[in-house]
Amino acid sequence: MKAKVTKISFYKKLLNIFIFLGVILLFCYFQNNSIVINRITLEFKNLPDEFNGYKIIHISDLHSKYFGKKQERILKKIYKENPDIVVVTGDLIDSRVKKEEPCIILMEELTKKFPVYFVTGNHEIGCGKTSEFIEKLKKAGVRVLRNEAEYVYKGKNSISIIGIDDSLVNYLSYFRESEKIDYEIKKSLDKLDKNSFKILLSHRPEKIGVYADNNMDLIFSGHAHGGQFRLPFIGGIFAPGQGFFPKYTSGAVKIRNSTMVISRGLGNSLMPLRIFNRPEIVTVTLMKLN
Repeated sequence: MKAKVTKISFYKKLLNIFIFLGVILLFCYFQNNSIVINRITLEFKNLPDEFNGYKIIHISDLHSKYFGKKQERILKKIYKENPDIVVVTGDLIDSRVKKEEPCIILMEELTKKFPVYFVTGNHEIGCGKTSEFIEKLKKAGVRVLRNEAEYVYKGKNSISIIGIDDSLVNYLSYFRESEKIDYEIKKSLDKLDKNSFKILLSHRPEKIGVYADNNMDLIFSGHAHGGQFRLPFIGGIFAPGQGFFPKYTSGAVKIRNSTMVISRGLGNSLMPLRIFNRPEIVTVTLMKLN
């Protein structure tokens, strides 16, 4: 009798182990594949009247990941938000796997409905075929901003969108990284109305001080992957360029007269797992502060 009880107990324990492992796997799958929408409303005194209620979708760090057949799960969520424009702050591609198809499919579909603005991340710069990939994005209808700026019009009013290359391209330059970023922003602003409402697209959130020094009204960044693992009351655990317990990983951050919106991103790179940090699409609504 004792031997029989022991045998039953063994199989019961084995079953419990499989159930536990199954729950862990389901949890990890959900954390890394279930997209969340983060909606943020921002008020600005200098926002042109006609841009009151203007909606911007911000996506970043896809890293060549699929979300359903032909990216249908991302597209469904973005279509439902119905933005005025979409901004993409780099790392669409992953330089390790170099799969372009997930990126191009997503961009081709988005540009059918919305203006899409893109700046490079470190993975586009480091993939070894930057120019070829950029040309494919342009062919898909994406407005690629590489240390340049353009106006976005609504009615008689306009705002400026400035986009700068990721600073990985400058590692062998005599400029230090922050100095180079500062130089590229100033160069991009040369032909703009200095009083216009200015939106900056730049991959790296840790350079917020440089962006604020150049009086950017609104900045969109990614790169930090939300700190990869997020803990209650602590936030992100690690981010490239910031190290452990990074300061800039998610949401809206204000410094002086500038507000930066950081995407937690959609995909993963060297670290293939997210914990309490689901893939994110950010919707920003601009409001005129009277």
